[in-house]
Amino acid sequence: MLTVEQISKRYGHRTALREVSFTAETGEIIALLGRNGAGKTTLVKLMLRFYDPNDGEILYNGINLKEYELESLRGKFATVFQDYKNFALSVNENIICRECSPEDEILAEEALKRSGAYGKVSTLPQGANTVLTREFDENGAGLSGGEAQKTAVARMFARDFDIAVLDEPSSALDPIAEYKMYQNLIEATKNKTVIYISHRLSSAVLSDKIIVMENGTVAESGTHAELTAAGGEYAKMFALQASSYKKEAE
Repeated sequence: MLTVEQISKRYGHRTALREVSFTAETGEIIALLGRNGAGKTTLVKLMLRFYDPNDGEILYNGINLKEYELESLRGKFATVFQDYKNFALSVNENIICRECSPEDEILAEEALKRSGAYGKVSTLPQGANTVLTREFDENGAGLSGGEAQKTAVARMFARDFDIAVLDEPSSALDPIAEYKMYQNLIEATKNKTVIYISHRLSSAVLSDKIIVMENGTVAESGTHAELTAAGGEYAKMFALQASSYKKEAE
């Protein structure tokens, strides 16, 4: 269980977070929503101890994050950020992050299927043993932005973790591919905590709890049904995006 208690974070004279509190139960899926600059990414980076809050504390299983050895703490997390990076290695090595054994290759294949990248990777000249980019291999393969992002997401599915933290992991995906990815994520992370940031609210419907942030604070919190019925900021954003998707379909 991850508990955020009255945390505030300041950068010089600017306050990025102000007295934010919530609890992420084991097995719970939480969507962090809000406009750019609302404090979502700052919150995620505090969870990973890239830096510490000025006030308040974050507890993991009742223990302040500061009391954990840093490498051990981060080993409990699987993370995917919007500024992901794929390397001039084989697809398998990009996912497993080491030279791969036959068992690793089986693990990577399952991870690719769950992220949605397997269909594309299976068409490459050497499948998942194909080197990405031509930086060091003239026979290397290039991937589109969406397929490259799915490959980066596959790293998470290949890891053992307690908490998954995803910051805009599907920005290069279309809404349908994103929805399928989150469905696979939910199926693959039973009994694990998932916290993700997304600007597409269609994926938020799949979460157990939605936290809407505004100006560094928690503006709303609840399920999709609860927040829609409340008629607040989330309901307005959801209706706006739904109407936009409807117009695109027409």
